Amino acid sequence: MNDIVLAMRARGIKSSAVRELLEFSKNPDVISLAGGIPASDLFDMDGIDDALGAILRDEHRDLFQYGLTEGEAGLRQQIGNWAGTLGIPASPESMLITSGSQQGLDLVARVLFDQGDRVLVERPTYVAALQVFQFIGARIDGINGGPDGLDLDQVERELKRGGVKAIYLTPNFANPTGYTMPLAQRVRLVELAQRHGCAIIEDDPYGQLRFSGEAIPSLLSIASQQPGGNRTVCYLSTLSKVFSPGVRVGWIVPPAALRPPMAVAKQAFDLHTSTLTQNIVARYLASGRLASRIEVLRTAYRTRRDALTKALRDAFGNDLSFNEPEGGMFLWCRFARQVPAEKVLEAAIREKVVFVPGNAFYASDPERDTLRVSYSMLGEQSAEEAARRLKRAWDAVVRD
Repeated sequence: MNDIVLAMRARGIKSSAVRELLEFSKNPDVISLAGGIPASDLFDMDGIDDALGAILRDEHRDLFQYGLTEGEAGLRQQIGNWAGTLGIPASPESMLITSGSQQGLDLVARVLFDQGDRVLVERPTYVAALQVFQFIGARIDGINGGPDGLDLDQVERELKRGGVKAIYLTPNFANPTGYTMPLAQRVRLVELAQRHGCAIIEDDPYGQLRFSGEAIPSLLSIASQQPGGNRTVCYLSTLSKVFSPGVRVGWIVPPAALRPPMAVAKQAFDLHTSTLTQNIVARYLASGRLASRIEVLRTAYRTRRDALTKALRDAFGNDLSFNEPEGGMFLWCRFARQVPAEKVLEAAIREKVVFVPGNAFYASDPERDTLRVSYSMLGEQSAEEAARRLKRAWDAVVRD
């Protein structure tokens, strides 16, 4: 009997290292620095309970019916209102509601890329974006980046070579690095993309989690101020990091010409995002509680960032270097002596602490002494213990 043959695009696709490490995280004795997971103790359960109770009482029949592919009108209006207060141009007519921003990224890829088309990504970049681009058959080319942003001269050279359909980046508190792109770079990137007819995929899940410094206009905002409006930026965002990841509600604001084919792609994908969760989110946004909840999150995550950075400095001294981001959930770290993070992870699992080795965030030629750690789930005591365990793992590898 013959075996079923997988499609070429399904062969060799690797599972996310982050998702695989979640299995270890389920052990209550393990301290996880791996997942970019919002802290469940910070969920606004009173607000969620009020929103759920209200919609079940007032709108219970329509909650369980089919909905519009573009998303519930009430939710699009509420998101548009909220985004407007942040300076993000997102009218109800311009957006699509997605099942998390991950689906938005998949929709953009389905609409934009043919087999072999090029996409430029920052080195390193979000691992699930790499999965999407690999699965769709795009050619992924890395662009060097750092605390001061992307190497835009390299971007320009790649655009001149041709074949680049899109540039993907997370300009605010990037995953995994925590870096934020300066305003001057954003303006130049939009200009380069428009000149070369290239899309920008702006992924913005962490933009509201800013602890210090001034907010920077989105790439979408910059593009929308150009003559003729936004013809370049596909803006993705989500409520996963500031409300709840379990509701799976995100949105995308694409250039006007891309919205109809994206709606058709979503019809083929899942018809529409859950009407139940859309209505929960719409009612919650209408309550006005989100702004104060975001302030709670900012304060808590800043405290947790500070606790982990202090604990790592105390434990490692000069044996570990890392950035100190102005927001988000991550520290991007590098071991001294070019010690491979994968080897340290093997020892760390025995010490009951886990992190994500940096090689997972590269499409090619990874920097193997790097790692991503998340502070979102840590209190002060658990941060100190995590750092001690991680240092013991490092010491074990160095001794060998």
